[in-house]
Amino acid sequence: MGLHAALAVHPASGHGAAAHVAEAVAARLRPAVDRLDVLTAGSVAQSRALMRSSPAEGLDVLIVLGGDGAAHQGVQFCAEHRVALGLIPSGTGNDLARALRIPAGPRAAADALARALQAGHRRRIDLGRFGGTWFATVLCSGFDAAVNARANRLRRPAGPRRYDLAILTELAAFRPRPIVLHTDEGRLALEATLVAGNTPYYGGGIPICPSASPRDGLLDLTVIGSAGRADLLRLLPGLRAGAHLDHPAVHTLRSRTLRLDAPGWPVFADGEDQGHTPIEATCVPAALTVITPIEAAPG
Repeated sequence: MGLHAALAVHPASGHGAAAHVAEAVAARLRPAVDRLDVLTAGSVAQSRALMRSSPAEGLDVLIVLGGDGAAHQGVQFCAEHRVALGLIPSGTGNDLARALRIPAGPRAAADALARALQAGHRRRIDLGRFGGTWFATVLCSGFDAAVNARANRLRRPAGPRRYDLAILTELAAFRPRPIVLHTDEGRLALEATLVAGNTPYYGGGIPICPSASPRDGLLDLTVIGSAGRADLLRLLPGLRAGAHLDHPAVHTLRSRTLRLDAPGWPVFADGEDQGHTPIEATCVPAALTVITPIEAAPG
């Protein structure tokens, strides 16, 4: 039996950018597989329904054309059904594609994935898991999650600047709160915001956990301690360069497991709303097979 792939198109991703390039992307992928089904979904529910029908057809690879929200749905499906995941970035953040070093342009990404498919180039990466949900990039709570929620509501500006604007807006209401972290190393109580990363990026390329690797079996934790607005304002210019780690209020650690007890903070994973704290998360080694460019590999 030949290689059977499906291209899951999320037309609304990137303010409609995915819909415009879907045909060109499919044309680039078809020569690399024996069968390519195009699944066009207008909603999360429809996307899940289309994906669920695919295993019965013997699906080998799911390729997602969209942003991080679409990638998040693909991760859930592929981790549960042992189907390989490929990504064609066409969203606002594209942080998972960035972490896997997939080219930023949809056509270039499709060409790179076609070469990888023809060469049988696959890798396994870790995923984070909490409750019944998998996450591939970053789990965040507190200030970071509030920023994510606001960024999702903004229509402009486009791209990473939307997250920068959300940060500045949320600063007006920011208050550090007491939290308790339970990790492999023990219990840590402090006033903080929290990020747990399986890969380095969130917010359209901010390396919040610069050393995070999706192949080390651990979650990287970046904790901003008791920092007021003035401290956060000083942190902002260095965020996109990863220079925030030098600030005395920032703590980093690694752990296979994490429990966060906090006062009903919002929680986001891969940029998607996941409710509120408390939460318990675990790193699951080699939980997902990904198609990555031959020229590059995840860390």
